[in-house]
Amino acid sequence: MRTFFFVLLGVLLLSGCKKNPPNPPQKALLVEPARNSECIPVQKTDDGNNLVRFRWLPGNHSESYEIVVTNLISGLVVDREQRTIDLTLPLEEGMPYSWFVISKNSQTNETATSPIWHFYNPGKQTEHVPFPAEIIAPEPGATVFKDIDNEVNLQWTATDLDDDIEGYSIYFSTENPPEALIALLDTDDTSQKVSVVSDVVYYWRIVTVDALGNTSDTGVLDFKVF
Repeated sequence: MRTFFFVLLGVLLLSGCKKNPPNPPQKALLVEPARNSECIPVQKTDDGNNLVRFRWLPGNHSESYEIVVTNLISGLVVDREQRTIDLTLPLEEGMPYSWFVISKNSQTNETATSPIWHFYNPGKQTEHVPFPAEIIAPEPGATVFKDIDNEVNLQWTATDLDDDIEGYSIYFSTENPPEALIALLDTDDTSQKVSVVSDVVYYWRIVTVDALGNTSDTGVLDFKVF
């Protein structure tokens, strides 16, 4: 009986000493450059680029941040890691960009990724390429239910600083990349129903075109059907 008491006491002491798992970092809240806007550069550089300031608000339990900035025309990616919540980068003027922030904590492998924002770095251009369509549903990589008609509704929104979007080309397939053009929609149509079957991964992308023939591409998106 005495031995059992000491064993029980040891178990209770050990369980009381267990550490709680570390809290995962939360998403950063992006501040500037503002979403779907033309940014205001800090200054021009000697080589003709613009210095652009990035700023965000920290998510809870975040120690450091990885900021990813992509030139949407050339595909050039700038990737920086730091502990502060702002960063100034020289970027090519007259180009559209995307950016997002990944929050990290050294106590856990979990990370949190902010939404992706788009902006224009001003230059001498007199027209703007439309920003890539922003996906509402299904979220990339999601697993979704089909409706009673065995369909899934693709939904998105799009922005052009010139406000001259003409329409969208929708590509959808079980092949990656999707090459099958399934719909040509005008600017008022920002959804498209597609027929699906269960346990299949589908790939899709949207090409946005404006009145001057400028285009942008979401890149390949995917979802799986229950």
